[in-house]
Amino acid sequence: MQRERPYHHGNLKQTLVRAAVKILAKRGPRDFTLREVARQAKVSHNAPYRHFRDKDELLAAVAGDGFEKLADSMIAASANAGNALQALEWSGLGYVRFALEWPEHFSAMFDYSQDLSAYPEYAASGRRAFQVLLDNIVAAQKARKMPPGDPQALALVAWSLVHGIAKLAIAKRLPLGSAEATLRFTEFATGALVGGLSNIVRG
Repeated sequence: MQRERPYHHGNLKQTLVRAAVKILAKRGPRDFTLREVARQAKVSHNAPYRHFRDKDELLAAVAGDGFEKLADSMIAASANAGNALQALEWSGLGYVRFALEWPEHFSAMFDYSQDLSAYPEYAASGRRAFQVLLDNIVAAQKARKMPPGDPQALALVAWSLVHGIAKLAIAKRLPLGSAEATLRFTEFATGALVGGLSNIVRG
């Protein structure tokens, strides 16, 4: 009888999230089971249940980890911006750069995972990522570079643009040839959007 493998990971939860990402990269969610994740992580098949009730909760954890990475990418991209409009544009670059670098997380966030409202810990990560965008919109409004009114509506417009680019890019539907070309296109697109909205203020 084969003995069950013990686990010796200092952070089993993160080990399982990383293992899940590797499976998603290879096969998507089709063969995704907690037993398969345990094999990938080289732990006992019962080890995942120490942290996750089922595969949906583990996928939510992957999504939550992705939203944290997304927020960090947006913040880092806009950290050295010279003004509020540039910060908004560059945060859009951070969004697409994240999707290009972490496509499995991106898919888990928007395609594979269930409604994160059932998992408060991971839902908070999603709210944090959207708040980064919303804060940039509010800052641009305060600088009178964005139209007044509901900042969430403007944030949804900006999000729709960069999310569409990111989704097309990781699906290889953009005929741009490289990540660098995709980011250049993102810079053009976000500049056009922000410029158009700022013209409303000047008009």
